[in-house]
Amino acid sequence: MNKRLILKLSGSVVVVEGALLFLPLIVSLAMRGGDWSAFALTIGIAVALGFALSRLRPRDDTLSAREGYAVVTLSWLFVSFIGALPFFFSGAVPSLLDCFFETVSGFTTTGATILTNAEGLPRGLLMWRSLTHWAGGMGVLVLSLAVIPKMGGRSIYLMRAESSGPSTEKLVPRVGNTAKILYQLYIGLSLILFLVLLLVGVNWYDSLIHTFGAAGTGGFSNYNGSVAALNNPAAEVILGVFMVLFGVNFAIYYHVIHRNWTALKQGSEWKLFLGIVLAATLCIAFNIAGQPRYRNDFGYALRASFFQVSSIITTTGYATEDFNLWPQFSRALLLLLMTIGGCAGSTAGGLKVIRVQLLFKSMARDIRKTVHPRSINVIKLDGRALDDKLISGVQGYFFAAMMIVMVATLAVSANGFDFETSFTAVVATFFNIGPGLGWWVPRAISPSSIR
Repeated sequence: MNKRLILKLSGSVVVVEGALLFLPLIVSLAMRGGDWSAFALTIGIAVALGFALSRLRPRDDTLSAREGYAVVTLSWLFVSFIGALPFFFSGAVPSLLDCFFETVSGFTTTGATILTNAEGLPRGLLMWRSLTHWAGGMGVLVLSLAVIPKMGGRSIYLMRAESSGPSTEKLVPRVGNTAKILYQLYIGLSLILFLVLLLVGVNWYDSLIHTFGAAGTGGFSNYNGSVAALNNPAAEVILGVFMVLFGVNFAIYYHVIHRNWTALKQGSEWKLFLGIVLAATLCIAFNIAGQPRYRNDFGYALRASFFQVSSIITTTGYATEDFNLWPQFSRALLLLLMTIGGCAGSTAGGLKVIRVQLLFKSMARDIRKTVHPRSINVIKLDGRALDDKLISGVQGYFFAAMMIVMVATLAVSANGFDFETSFTAVVATFFNIGPGLGWWVPRAISPSSIR
């Protein structure tokens, strides 16, 4: 194990985090917040530690797969701990463990929170809290690859370790350039969302906060009532649309820009993803239309359904309605969407649509082999034959995920919570969603506050 190389690359990531901390520092100074000194101190620590580690001279710059995973693990620990320091130094969150939880929830785009009154935090801290979503959405390491392309040889292992799907697609031969392209697309979509929110009357601060949350599909808001507090139907629809856009594989946008229509037509994952969103939206809208809140206003039911479906399937976690009051069918469908998640190569969490596709194709192949033992069955996706190793990896991932969910549900149930709360809390945190059915993980802020 090349420990010096691992520490060197992790140090580069910490330097990037130090640069990100300047935005909330500027916001704090502009709004005369008392938390500016906490950011200044944290930036000093991040820069000092980052430069100290990045100046290490390893004997060999070659990065193996094992070392790539080690860099990712260590980098996430570093950025999470350092990112927790502004909350702790400012005194807004007295417990260092709570600070760490909030920051991990931000960078992993889970959106679970220990705060019972988010509106009580200084503006700078709220900005940093949401910025962790944006940085973690595409992956802190991918950001570092884009900013510091010469992070080490064979950096494809870093990209693979951060990959949200069963395989990693390089848009161009060099990994650093691929990372730059991904972040250019990410920044471009984020900027469009920010400007459109401004056009529909949302102030710049709220627009920036909710842009970070929607782009990173994390869901932190500066209001206790989430997006419902904006009281802006146009903003709800816009955020719903953009959450779906950020849940699509970013390679699709690259192909659109370069007019690669063949790759676009062959992409079955994004088509299935949009189909699921459309079908789920209509099913829930018709299911809740009979409730007193939506009676005689199907347009309202449709808007509420679309927003919640796009928020849940992309694992963002924003809320405009108390879906705990919805019929059992709608609640069960939302739970299913939580598990499926968005597309690989997007900022969304969950199993990923492509894994669900491959699991069903694998199941169909096994059935065909049972009926016709001598037949040759090859699993294909978008016209390409897939290696059995890839299918095996997807099956192993699914089995491991389900085992972790079951064991964790038992552990949470030991605290006296009912099964629905325990199970959905585990699913919500494991798949980076945030809200569960019955509570809003892990404290008392829940969709029930939205009435």
